[in-house]
Amino acid sequence: MVVTEFVSLDGVAEAPGGEDFRYPNWSFEVERGPEGEKFKEDEAFGAEALLLGRRTYEGFAAAWPKYEGALADKYNGMPKYVVSNTLTGPEWNNTTVLSGDLVEAVTRLKAEVEGEISVPGSLGLVRSLIEHDLVDGIRLMTFPVLLGHGRRLFGETTDKSSWRFAGATAYGDGVLLTEFHRAR
Repeated sequence: MVVTEFVSLDGVAEAPGGEDFRYPNWSFEVERGPEGEKFKEDEAFGAEALLLGRRTYEGFAAAWPKYEGALADKYNGMPKYVVSNTLTGPEWNNTTVLSGDLVEAVTRLKAEVEGEISVPGSLGLVRSLIEHDLVDGIRLMTFPVLLGHGRRLFGETTDKSSWRFAGATAYGDGVLLTEFHRAR
């Protein structure tokens, strides 16, 4: 299970491509360049499934069915799991709602899915997954902007966890990708 997030220099990860935020679409203001775009495409094509929180799911489900091309085909066709105790009858193709106990549901999902489960965005879900030690890797695309406002990726946790640095690459106009694997 790999978390992938867009973050500002001051750690804000809220709505990097969303419009319902003080700074709408802030991540699109910085060019990732062709290599950064290729990385995101390769990341998507390398995932076997998506795990999403309800709000992120709703944003993806509203957008991706409207697109065409190989990447849209991948997202629209791949298995998607949304963690929610309120969502019923998801309309986006190949979506399963996970409700009830998060740890049990995600542990079962990790055992059933062969390959990488990608967790984009979904800040509340990601915090819970990290808190319960269910994340195997973290990929952060840090954008050279200070937002000073918004929800941050990392909050307080009940315990320390250790991570191994797996690499870093700069893309476009200074977007820094850093990758970490859980040290167990």
